[in-house]
Amino acid sequence: MRFSSVLSRALSVGAIVAAVTLGACTDTETKTVIVEKPLFNDPPDTTNGFLGYYNASTGQTTCGNCHVDHQADWSQHGHADAWATLQNSGHAASYCTGCHTVSNLGNAVDSAAGYNLVQDTVYYDVQCESCHGPGFDHVSTPDASAPPLASLRADTASLADGTCAECHAGTHHPYTEQWRSSRHSLSSSHAATNASCQPCHEGRGALRAWGVTDNYTERNDVVDTLNALGTTCAVCHDPHGSQNAGQLRFAIDDPSIEGNLCMKCHARRFELTSSNSSPHGPQGPVLLGTAGWFPPGYDTTPAPSTHGDPTANPRLCAGCHVTRITITDSTGNFQLQSVGHNFRPIPCIDPASGEPLPGSSNACAYTTVERNWSSCVSAGCHASATSAAQALDASRTVLKTLVDQIWTDVNDNNAVNFGVDGGYLAQVPTTEFVNNDNLITVAEGARFNAWLFGEGLTSHPDNSFGAHNPFLAQRALAASLQALQTQYGLPAPPASVQAIISKALAKGTTPANLARH
Repeated sequence: MRFSSVLSRALSVGAIVAAVTLGACTDTETKTVIVEKPLFNDPPDTTNGFLGYYNASTGQTTCGNCHVDHQADWSQHGHADAWATLQNSGHAASYCTGCHTVSNLGNAVDSAAGYNLVQDTVYYDVQCESCHGPGFDHVSTPDASAPPLASLRADTASLADGTCAECHAGTHHPYTEQWRSSRHSLSSSHAATNASCQPCHEGRGALRAWGVTDNYTERNDVVDTLNALGTTCAVCHDPHGSQNAGQLRFAIDDPSIEGNLCMKCHARRFELTSSNSSPHGPQGPVLLGTAGWFPPGYDTTPAPSTHGDPTANPRLCAGCHVTRITITDSTGNFQLQSVGHNFRPIPCIDPASGEPLPGSSNACAYTTVERNWSSCVSAGCHASATSAAQALDASRTVLKTLVDQIWTDVNDNNAVNFGVDGGYLAQVPTTEFVNNDNLITVAEGARFNAWLFGEGLTSHPDNSFGAHNPFLAQRALAASLQALQTQYGLPAPPASVQAIISKALAKGTTPANLARH
């Protein structure tokens, strides 16, 4: 057995030496005794070398004897109490223990190991080795062996072994299944291998952009189409722990694009520049009331909606997009605990079971029959699913009316075609649309707002039908119509449209405009 001389090797490789002075029988004689303390104990699982706790009663991991900071962070979070959490749950079962202990689940070991092989208390809780794998070789020869690294990967639909997916899955916590069906899991698009896109479309690129220096198996790999990573678990969550809820790397209650986790990416291009590029991931600033273009002379005070107000909606984006839904059958028996990791605020549902459909399924009608509106109701914003659905439909109708008056893309080519398209923009001289001329015309500003709040006019709009900030959207579009009419001498809109414009601009302070003229 390779572990037969564990203790002697420990003494020679990494002992802690303490000097103790003992008094002898006389006052003139003292002796100094060197007491050597090993940095690790014999692993109960001698086959695989999982060490587990150095002191189970105090919660001191073997790894934490050296990695003090990680020990301190980890000890404050749920993984450190995983065993007690299971035992106190009221439904502990033997098949649960492997995910609440150090075992072969969550790392690269592919056969029974740790607690799944030797039921010892040193393996209680989800410790360092649960993700990093066995630590014996590293602590025995720390200078000669590479440290065991955890993988940044999550489940890839064909491979769940060795990742968070081995435990964070199943009917009670289907994080993996729901994440896999969401756009966060995508890694095959051209954006994942484009260096300028990687800060939001590739896991390693995101961590680098955020200044995260943690080491992991794939960190130094050259990204290509075969090994690109999506926005995996450890991109948003810090496995070692953080000061934020859910071990998130950044806060979700911070109403700023610099500090909010979701807005690290969902705030890429939300204001108009002279390049005339269309919006891209503008949702955060729309929520906070700082997106869009406004004509000169309009108030630029930020105007967040109720959804973007931390007082009314403390979790901001996550308040709607990450919502738990308990699914039961017709007799009330538990079927599924949806955990909101499809990131759909009002997901399409299976008409028979009521279960949310995969995140990629979003083509169903916006009705209370075909979607689940729990996120709208549970937050206390809407009295019922019906009222929430009616509010969204009303907002969508108003925005469509205003956008169509600005620009109706008759031939669906995402470009303003004079003599073909409808709306004011199709009546504006072509000279008003010139890219990179260091000018922003009224026509260009209005087109940006149509891109931002319209449907199908560009590839990356806000796409919330006004839900993120209905008043900002309505005011920006109404201001655009007024400016177009004035600047280019266009005819007045129909009375029904004019009524919407007047109502939108009468609702208090006009939202911010980050485009400077």
